[in-house]
Order: sequence, then structure tokens, then C-alpha cells
Amino acid sequence: MSSALTGLCPHPIVQAPMAGGVSVPQLVAAVSEAGGLGFLAAGYKTADGMYQEIKQLRGLTSRPFGVNVFMPQPEHAESGAVEVYAHQLAGEAVWYETELGDPDSGRDDGYDAKLAVLLDNPVPVVSFHFGVPSREVFDKLRRAGTFTLVTATTAEEARAVERAGADAVIAQGVEAGGHQGTHRDLPENDGSGIGLLSLIAQIREAVRIPIVAAGGIMRGSQIAAVLAAGASAAQLGTAFLATPESGAHALHKEALTNPLYARTESTRAFSGRPARGLVNRFLREHGPYAPAAYPEVHHLTSPLRKAAAKAGDAQGMALWAGQGHRLARDLPAGELVEVLAAELAEAGTALSDLPRTGGGAR
Repeated sequence: MSSALTGLCPHPIVQAPMAGGVSVPQLVAAVSEAGGLGFLAAGYKTADGMYQEIKQLRGLTSRPFGVNVFMPQPEHAESGAVEVYAHQLAGEAVWYETELGDPDSGRDDGYDAKLAVLLDNPVPVVSFHFGVPSREVFDKLRRAGTFTLVTATTAEEARAVERAGADAVIAQGVEAGGHQGTHRDLPENDGSGIGLLSLIAQIREAVRIPIVAAGGIMRGSQIAAVLAAGASAAQLGTAFLATPESGAHALHKEALTNPLYARTESTRAFSGRPARGLVNRFLREHGPYAPAAYPEVHHLTSPLRKAAAKAGDAQGMALWAGQGHRLARDLPAGELVEVLAAELAEAGTALSDLPRTGGGAR
């Protein structure tokens, strides 16, 4: 690991920030206390809501932790496409006895207000998703003593992260659960994501800043693989989603290993942006018709998802999950960090025990 990351966590294990109520302070504290790097998710929260969670977390651990912030989104969605999708979802609203949400509920996710809080009350680490902040933002955070990361899904995006002045880049492979952190949401790129190991190799040759690998990682042996490929640490989301400390709905946790949900798929059905989740009825019926309109579609479907969860209907929920979801383990978060670290050490020992051959006769 790079010296900067080593100072943040003894183990090269980062708990991914999962928005929507999953990355609660109890989960983050448990991961950080065990020697990993826990992350709060500021996405979909108000600036004050984020601040209150930071205060709560600081009462649970003195270890370093991170906060993830969503970048504001440009206005590029066609209102007509959103209206057509709303019409298609009318039956869902009737079924769940709720109203559709207002698609014009805001585009910036309180970005400026959250930055102000993070500059007035600095935290050890801040990461950004869905784009790259300005160099001025990174300079201010650096002066505040904050380590910064930005998600990238291509080598080109990683170069933009380095040029802007971030301390490290999160290489997010197509295997990752939840939203892809693409900097520009281009529908023509749907289905063209890069696998994690190939992405690490491409980014390693493109930038000099440290790489944190993310996407489908569920075991210590996989952490060893991405470290060997050139990453400084591994970020795991789905692996921690199943833990008791996670704020995920019980149906979401159960679905990870339920044979009924055999695979994942990248979809715009729930938010209007590509995000990987378990294939359920809602995804199958609406995914093919969902427009490229984030966060409009997210706001539109929010009441439907909440109503489905309240009704105990996993077929109407956004069951975000990475491709390794069937490997989820129902372990306390701190114990999971310890198990992953032990598996990583075992994988390293196995590699060091492999015979080394020279250039003898063939």
C-alpha cells in the first residue's frame, strides 16, 4: 500500500460507501475499528443529515473513516422521456398505493453545502462519485488535511482524476454493485464496461497516483489478486451489505444468496443511471424502457421503492449487488474484516511458496 493509505488503515480493505441508508455509522465504525477503512455515504442526504452521521460516527470510533459525496449532474435529460416513463410506472403506483415522486426534486444533491461542512469540520477521507471536482476543491481539502479519492471507470477518467489533483483513484470495474461512477452518462456506452483486472492494468499505465480497486470483490484471495495487479487497496461493498451492522433492508440481505435471484444486471430502471442489481420483476419489466435521466428517474421511483420495502415485496425494490453476491457471508463487519485479512495473508503465503523457475531448457 502507498504510505498515505497505510496511515489510514492497517489492512488494505475499504468498505464501499453505499447510499440509501446502507452505510450507517455502526457499520463504518465496525470496519474502521477492525483495521479497515469505513465509509459514510452522503448521497441522498441533506448536508445536516451528513453532519449528524459524522458526529455519531465520531462517538463510535477514533479511527480514520471516509465520507462519499455525489457530484452535481448536468441537465441533459429529455423531459418527454421522463414523462413517458412516468406513464409506464403509473400501474406500479396503483399497485403499491402510493404516488410517483417529483422528478424535478433537485440535481446537485446538496453538493456545495456538503463541501462547506466537510471543510469546516474536516474528516480524514473524502471520495467523489459521478464526476471530478475542480482543482480548487482538492486544494482546499488537502489544506484541511483530508485525503481525497475519485471513482473512475476508464483510464481516460483516471487521467482526469489525476489532473484535477486527487490523491488516489478508485478503479471501478463493471462487476461492481450499485451505480457505475462514470463521469459522463452516455447511453451509447451502456454495456461497454471494463472488467476490474483489465481496468487496473490500464489505469496503472495511465496515472501515477495510488489505485483502490472496486468491483465484485468478496474474498481475501481476490484482494490479493488486485494488489498483485497494481492496486494499493480493495474496496468492497456487497460483502459488507450482508453484515448485521449494515442498514440494508432484511429482504435485500436475504436476496444476495437467495437462489431466486440468480444473476445481476446493469439497469436504468430505478434511477436513470446504469447501476448493477439483482434481477427482479421491476428490473425485468421496466429496465428496457427506462430513459437516461438521473436523478429524475431516481426521484420518480423513490416512493415506489419505499412502498415495496414497506410491503415486504423484494420484487419492487432496488436490490443493488455486485457480481460476487452469492459469496456474501452473514458475519459481523469487524469479523468480516479480520477474515478477509486472514484470507489475504494466506493467499500471499501461497504465492510466495510457488516454485520460481528460471530460463532453462524448454
